[in-house]
Amino acid sequence: MSAQAAEEPHPPRTPHAKAAGAPPGRAARSLAGALPRALAARASGTATSTRPTPSAEPRTPRQAKGPRILNVPTGPLLVGLLAVLAGTMIVAISIGSVTIPVVDVWRIVWHHLTGAGATADPALDQIVWNFRTPRVVLAALVGAGLAVSGVVLQAVVANPLADPYVLGVSSGASLGAVMVITMAGGALGGLGVSAAAFAGAMVAVALVFVLGLTRGRLGPTRLVLSGVAVGYLFLAGTSYLQLQATPTELRSVMFWMLGSVAGAKWDQLGLVSTVVVTSTVFLALFGRQLNALLAGDESATALGVDVHRLRGALLVLSSLLTGTVIAVAGCIGFVGLMIPHLVRLAVGADHRRLLPLAAVIGAIYLVVVDLLSRTVNRPNELPLGILTALFGAPFFLWLLRRNKTLDAS
Repeated sequence: MSAQAAEEPHPPRTPHAKAAGAPPGRAARSLAGALPRALAARASGTATSTRPTPSAEPRTPRQAKGPRILNVPTGPLLVGLLAVLAGTMIVAISIGSVTIPVVDVWRIVWHHLTGAGATADPALDQIVWNFRTPRVVLAALVGAGLAVSGVVLQAVVANPLADPYVLGVSSGASLGAVMVITMAGGALGGLGVSAAAFAGAMVAVALVFVLGLTRGRLGPTRLVLSGVAVGYLFLAGTSYLQLQATPTELRSVMFWMLGSVAGAKWDQLGLVSTVVVTSTVFLALFGRQLNALLAGDESATALGVDVHRLRGALLVLSSLLTGTVIAVAGCIGFVGLMIPHLVRLAVGADHRRLLPLAAVIGAIYLVVVDLLSRTVNRPNELPLGILTALFGAPFFLWLLRRNKTLDAS
């Protein structure tokens, strides 16, 4: 028996078998030493034999962020897009019922900004500076605000099809605005349309937050369902007021609910620009935390992120941003859904890069849409929501077909 055992070859001892046969302390030390080396080898691309096969480690939808089409650094790309935005705004100001040469537009705008240069014809100056420039600037601010809010909400509620109106903000704003239009402001203490819309949006968000709380925490699924319920509740009130409205009031209601920047004035832009710029900068500071949320609540918590406090702060800030832009421009759909996905496809899912680029591209997009709204059917003007839905609905259907994980979830 002993001779037979001596003749049998011993199986080679692999590193795994050696660690398994070693004492617990020695095995832990060997694994702790091997892990950094394996990670370093994997990062440098030298580890080939120990790398798991794709079938052994499938890529989940959260891990597979997709290829980046543009590998340009963020700084130069952002500067280039800002230059495109400035050029687009100048062209949009020059085109209208009366076409003004771009050179004259630039001279008038430059004169008002710096005081340099000769004054232009008073009629042209009034058209460019008092009518068209505030409108184009407001369109850029609204587009940037909706795009940034859409990026944040898609990460916070873990839903790629979320948009800034998922928490019932638009329904609350619509009810407040319609109450002022149909009741001459008497029902809301003499508030204007914008103030009433903002107040209605904040009431809707507060209700959604209260209904979305579970044991002091905000759950993404419960928030979305609460937003749907509150949205339909406020929509019922809006529909009732529309039935009581006169034809003139009803036209104003429909135009506001579909979105427009036609009534933009300089005195509106101070508050809106402050909210949009400050919120965008502040949200961009949370880029790393938003990246952690993409891996799920458990992984984000393991990385040291206070998920519930972060989610609450981001939801409050994005709701304030959305309510502000809705109050001055009405309900403009699909911007906060389409722009984040377009930018994500181009530059990747890193929110430190995604948020500022989405803001600029959203601004460019809505400036172009506003230009089309006042030129495709001259002298009539189309609400912005008609064109954004015309462009956004096909994109939404394409996104549904592209996202293969919806049925599985």
